[in-house]
Amino acid sequence: MAEQNLAARVRAAVDAGEGILRLAPNWVPRSFLMPGGRLKLAREDLYALGTDRGGIDERWFASTTPAANEGAPPDEGLSYIVADGDRFTLKDAIAEFGREMIGDALWTTYERWPVYSKFFDNLGPIPHHMHQNQEQAALLGREGKPESYYFPPQLNWTGNNFPYTFFGLEPGTRKSDVRHCLEHWNLGDNGILDLSKAYRLKPGTGWLVPPCVLHAPGSLVTFEPQWGSDVFGMYQSMVEGRRVPWELLVKDVPEQYHQDLDYLVAQLDWEKNVDPEFKKNNYLEPILRSGGKEAGYVDKWVVYGRVNGQQLFSACELTIEPARSATLTDPGAYGLIVVQGSGTIGKLAVDSPNFIRYGEVTQDEVFVTAKRAGEGVTFQNTGSEPFVSLRYFGPDTHADLPNVGDHLKPRK
Repeated sequence: MAEQNLAARVRAAVDAGEGILRLAPNWVPRSFLMPGGRLKLAREDLYALGTDRGGIDERWFASTTPAANEGAPPDEGLSYIVADGDRFTLKDAIAEFGREMIGDALWTTYERWPVYSKFFDNLGPIPHHMHQNQEQAALLGREGKPESYYFPPQLNWTGNNFPYTFFGLEPGTRKSDVRHCLEHWNLGDNGILDLSKAYRLKPGTGWLVPPCVLHAPGSLVTFEPQWGSDVFGMYQSMVEGRRVPWELLVKDVPEQYHQDLDYLVAQLDWEKNVDPEFKKNNYLEPILRSGGKEAGYVDKWVVYGRVNGQQLFSACELTIEPARSATLTDPGAYGLIVVQGSGTIGKLAVDSPNFIRYGEVTQDEVFVTAKRAGEGVTFQNTGSEPFVSLRYFGPDTHADLPNVGDHLKPRK
């Protein structure tokens, strides 16, 4: 169909789904990582884009953010809406009907959906790295990247090789210690993990990860609501015996600083990296939002809190018991992925598949417009097991969002 008819095509899809849009799986490879094989993608398709592009160990949800991969096509990382044989990007749909799709506040402030989420699935640990903040990324015309983690139990049937994540640096670490690690980049393992601490990962829990904080994610499947950016810098020279190129340390650094070790160390938020109460200030456990046993459903906050005082993203896990339903009203748009069972979301049938071939369109992912979310969406379990979904939201959506640590408060 002609591009000039895009507005009519988007209007037809939004109306047909009554504000609920089906999205096709959005697979993203990483040339420097090893896929963990738990995203339900057929094993023979893990390298569907070629070994030169890398294994597929990420699936992005409701994304309008392109993946910053070398050699990638321009639409890699962008989610596609599928409706009645038609196909177009969520990014283009929001550009046509932004206020209806994401709400007046987000459209006025950002004129785009400024967040996305993903499943990250790696066989082992990945290098100790950070994501630049807004000021640092803006030097190259990019966006900073705060992020968050939740480890869905449904996908973590095995922990793979290293279900532990290093966060930050041990209290007492000096900037000269990190500089020393960078000086020894080409001499083997630069030893930066000797300066950090690993935390055992537990399915059903999560973390907030501010920008400029070092972290070496472990091998649990991770649901990651985050800011709409793909910037990073890797500070570890070897992982599991494999070389990490210097280029992955400086890929989002202005060229004049590529060999400036003091600048690279100064990128780190030192106070947050050496925080002696890092877990207290960043660890998340689910908090009941609504529902209960008698209601036949439970909706829980799984990502919440603020990064540097700002509400940037959040996420909920909804569980509907067999033969039950629930109608939820949310104050903003959301991207949603079904992780267990089958049912309906509004008028769309959805289910969590066991096996996906690359290129297939599944029925497990939707985007719900701000308008429809505010009107209420009915979730109904049509199967014989719990119907479980994860949905994530953009910035400044919830007036009642919990703070980090609120899971420790006595329940009312």
